[in-house]
Amino acid sequence: MSAWDTKRLGDVVAIIGGGTPTRNNPAFYGGAIPWVTPKDMKSWEIRGAQVSITQSGLDNSSTRLVPPNSVLIVVRSGVLKHTIPVGLNRLPVAINQDMKALQCREGVDPEFLAHFIKAQSPIILQWVRATTADNFPIDRLKSLHIPLPPLPEQQRIAEVLDRTEALRAKRRATLAQLNSLTQSIFIDIFGDPATNPKGWTWRMLKDLGAVITGGTPPSAKPGMFDGPIPFITPGDLESDRPVKRSVTEAGANEIVTVRGGAALVCCIGATIGKIGKAAVRSSFNQQVNAVEWGETVNDSYGFAVLHFFKPTIIAWGASTTLPILKKSAFERIEIPVPPIDLQREFARRLLILDRLEALSKASLASLDELFAALQSRAFRGEL
Repeated sequence: MSAWDTKRLGDVVAIIGGGTPTRNNPAFYGGAIPWVTPKDMKSWEIRGAQVSITQSGLDNSSTRLVPPNSVLIVVRSGVLKHTIPVGLNRLPVAINQDMKALQCREGVDPEFLAHFIKAQSPIILQWVRATTADNFPIDRLKSLHIPLPPLPEQQRIAEVLDRTEALRAKRRATLAQLNSLTQSIFIDIFGDPATNPKGWTWRMLKDLGAVITGGTPPSAKPGMFDGPIPFITPGDLESDRPVKRSVTEAGANEIVTVRGGAALVCCIGATIGKIGKAAVRSSFNQQVNAVEWGETVNDSYGFAVLHFFKPTIIAWGASTTLPILKKSAFERIEIPVPPIDLQREFARRLLILDRLEALSKASLASLDELFAALQSRAFRGEL
């Protein structure tokens, strides 16, 4: 490693805190000053906020104006269980009390500092205290030691990481477009299922296949879990990650399984309405109802059409303190059923998109690995 100076983070930045103007005074809101909260920290560059405040709101609260190109960091939020949101404001902003702004002193490049803090996320996450609002002590952040090469080298490192991150962002944008394209193709072929403008026949789920409620093998019996059959829970739905748990053949015999292609819908709890598709023969717990489609519904069509009825599922299940949609109500949901040949055409087009999505995900995974390697090398003086 090069002979770089190393300094405490607290010695090379000025830390600016935030606050919230009282909500009781409408004159404090709706002005020209973006007021950044954790909800706005979803991109690397912060160029605005969902809420803005007036100069009067700034003057009459504990928040302060943060100069452009400061490093914004979330220090209190539920998201701190998984990530440390970091960004750079490209215009003057105010921040709320869940955030801190780091203003670089002479000799420190803001882009370099932002990348350094993001690279320290695994360490910072260990500091998070699980309270009503997860947070970490700012003094711990101040105590971090940051390597400081000459300013031109900081800028070069930041530029390399910025370029790699820009490529990752393009891949993520491509994946998002592919996801939205699925819905566009569906509506182009079938119309909006909620209004059914093409007049397809409405039929209840129970008439279109087998509707099945899942279960959990008895944990008291040996040999129930860790077998070859996926055991799907609500946390696995709408996720690209592998299913976390599995059951043995004996465990599966204690409950039920469905074939690959069946639609899976969470019908109880806070995540009611989440939808997934069994990739292979699978089991699932009692929070999930499955539809094993019959001959009149193509698996890809059935999975896609149910997404349009998530609001119905959520609304029907919201009548109790714990949201729940019983099987007897779930299976009465009606969906439009176009001709099977048209459904198969949709499935054919979807298969092409799936192949493109797989290629994009593989490319993104490679870029993620490259970025992690560059990030690690950058702050060791090896880039």
